[in-house]
Amino acid sequence: MRLPAVRLLQLGRVPYAEVLELQEYWLKRLQAEPDTKARPGDEAGALLLSEPAGPVYTAGLRGGLTPEEAAQLRALGAEVRATGRGGLATFHGPGQLLCHPVLDLRRFGLRLRTHVSALEACAVRLCELQGLPTARARPPPYTGVWLGELKICAIGVRCGKHITSHGLALNCCTDLTWFDRIVPCGLVGTGVTSLSKELQRYVTVDEVMPLFLEAFKETYKCTLTLEDCLN
Repeated sequence: MRLPAVRLLQLGRVPYAEVLELQEYWLKRLQAEPDTKARPGDEAGALLLSEPAGPVYTAGLRGGLTPEEAAQLRALGAEVRATGRGGLATFHGPGQLLCHPVLDLRRFGLRLRTHVSALEACAVRLCELQGLPTARARPPPYTGVWLGELKICAIGVRCGKHITSHGLALNCCTDLTWFDRIVPCGLVGTGVTSLSKELQRYVTVDEVMPLFLEAFKETYKCTLTLEDCLN
């Protein structure tokens, strides 16, 4: 049986708005395909990988930022955006690996919950390959990947008519002080960390990219084909 085929778009360091624009393009492209193609082995969507070019705070479907808080964050030079993903407020910025899989879950035999678990498994595997064997996923409301009480990878997704968008954000060499200005994901009493902080060396998004791609192919049991980002 053929494996689901996923187009890979490695965007590099780009404005967050460009990632959302490309995500919307792939959403519409998948939604336009007839249901007769919804079977394992067909083209299954796209994997958008990027690193934010600047600081961005995003709020999920449950909110997470008051108008006053949003104004204060903008005054610091950050962008503030409302998104259609699940969850509350979080931060995206340079030094962070953003993964937006736009996938038709039917072509993987997955449901939304198992898709979230698969994203967590990708991040856990990456941490293990980087020498952090204690990384683990936790049950809701602690969705994401953790090292002790510190979150290293946030996950927030959206799914409509079996097609996913948004995904995960993994801190590689992120300036973690940006998180001090919010309650990340609404979880009081928890903190954040990064690969660089845990490994006590500078770990870039470019360094971990090949390992993440291997973890993604292994977890989702798919093929990845590099796509021209302009297509």
